[in-house]
Amino acid sequence: MILKDDFYTITQLTEENNTIQATLKLNPEHPIFEGHFPGQPVVPGVCMVQMIKELLETVTGKTMLLQQSDHIKFLSVIDPRNVLQITIRIMYQNNNGGVNVTGTILREDIICLKLKGHFTIL
Repeated sequence: MILKDDFYTITQLTEENNTIQATLKLNPEHPIFEGHFPGQPVVPGVCMVQMIKELLETVTGKTMLLQQSDHIKFLSVIDPRNVLQITIRIMYQNNNGGVNVTGTILREDIICLKLKGHFTIL
């Protein structure tokens, strides 16, 4: 599943000292929202995790697979009708042929997702 340039577009992306900060514009007309949920669309949790993965791949130039997650916490919903822009912050560190990641997704100053996990480089 590739969401970049369809479900969302990157409007700003910086990487410094193994920290990624990105601003993404969501596509409220994406077909995912027809089923999740009709009349009350929200960004699916799996899409939030995928966006973190895709940003990590964009910056590193490597294909990744989420192998393990110590925790993934969904703290607030993102309604694409009201929230067109989100911020993603990712801190990453190479470790044992993979990458340890701590990621956060925010809408304005509200944390929507926290993720701590290990991605394997494919």
